[in-house]
Amino acid sequence: MTLAKPLAGGLPIGAVLVTERIASSINYGDHGSTFAGSPLVCSAALAVFDKISKPDFLSSVSKKGLYFKELLNQKLGGNRHVKEIRGVGLIIGIDLDVPATPFVAACQNSGLLVLTAGKGNVVRIVPPLIITEKEIEQAVDILFQTIEVLDK
Repeated sequence: MTLAKPLAGGLPIGAVLVTERIASSINYGDHGSTFAGSPLVCSAALAVFDKISKPDFLSSVSKKGLYFKELLNQKLGGNRHVKEIRGVGLIIGIDLDVPATPFVAACQNSGLLVLTAGKGNVVRIVPPLIITEKEIEQAVDILFQTIEVLDK
């Protein structure tokens, strides 16, 4: 399995996980990577692993994800264009019955970076794992204030 982006908090690094059987057949120099990792990036990766391996940190991510979805359901759940608000942890999708592009653009113009996903009708929200409750509330406020663009 290959791994990349989140390993070092967004810095360029990559890794490959293999079984013991495969590992025994690979020799030094058989595998190379553009993003194998410099000492700086590897230090960042160790810091990321140290942070996310703590059970209280992962628990806080789950709690923040639930809080985010709860606020979204309260503020956006009644909107006629919102079919579903779903997600795991802090990876959240707002499934719309119309293309999401105008909504995404309005959010970005208001200072909130969100993306489209799926067939272009899902707003993808993937904040950093260290997001605060205040920042979650600010994001939901922006989403609430800009969703009206879908009625134009």
